[in-house]
Amino acid sequence: MSTSTVSFDVPSPRGPQPVTVSYTRAGSGAPLLLLHGIGHHRQAWDPVVDILAAERDVISVDLPGFGVSPGLPDGLAYDLATTTAVFGAFCEALELDRPHVAGNSLGGLLALELGREKLVRSVTALSPAGFWTLAERRYAFGVLLSMRRIAERMPLPLVERLARSAAGRAVLTSTIYARPSRRAPEAVVAETLALARATGFTETLRAGTSVQFTKDIPDLPVTLAWGTRDWLLVPRQGVRAKAIIPRARLVRLPGCGHCPMNDDPALVARVLLDGSR
Repeated sequence: MSTSTVSFDVPSPRGPQPVTVSYTRAGSGAPLLLLHGIGHHRQAWDPVVDILAAERDVISVDLPGFGVSPGLPDGLAYDLATTTAVFGAFCEALELDRPHVAGNSLGGLLALELGREKLVRSVTALSPAGFWTLAERRYAFGVLLSMRRIAERMPLPLVERLARSAAGRAVLTSTIYARPSRRAPEAVVAETLALARATGFTETLRAGTSVQFTKDIPDLPVTLAWGTRDWLLVPRQGVRAKAIIPRARLVRLPGCGHCPMNDDPALVARVLLDGSR
């Protein structure tokens, strides 16, 4: 898969602002948009893309300011309203008529907001942000900030050396993966660099301090899925999410961490395919 880019305008108080988003596309069938979490990149979905592409037109994106997508221009905030508008415009630019959408963590929150705005056909959210208590949010943000600082300060040769062993991959990624030894060494290096170099990280995290998802999403299929070993956004948040979105299907992902796509690709792919039928 080669990386493509698309540019489009997004409204702002200063007038339309140009935004560029990088993405890959594979497969055929109903379109399925994949959104990653804060500090990650579209390659987080690589373990499930080939499975999904057998039945779906899979579009994996780098959020603005993450991966190889440029940051947002001056005048556009990294808040939920702006990012929702960005992906509404992204779908228009690619002529995607209300695609299915799946997201993890921050991407799960964005997927739910796209669903609330009726811009998509279905939503599958894996450990979505926004269903935390104040203490849980402070804990999660503290962990994310620590991960970012470590990634920024760690020399590349050390990252590469750690990634070559299962124990080293656990040091680098056990916060988000329950089974870090399954992650390929080159993938661990790439995502550590993506976290360190994410130009949108600080502003996105700052905007997240005011986020709390409190509204139902009626008349739209919604699947909520939580790994039983998610230590970042703990599984009890899924119970709260189900109470807020009572028609949603709540799925348990045994043995999976915060980013379950790598921990159990077959299970996660099945949940995504079921959620987008």
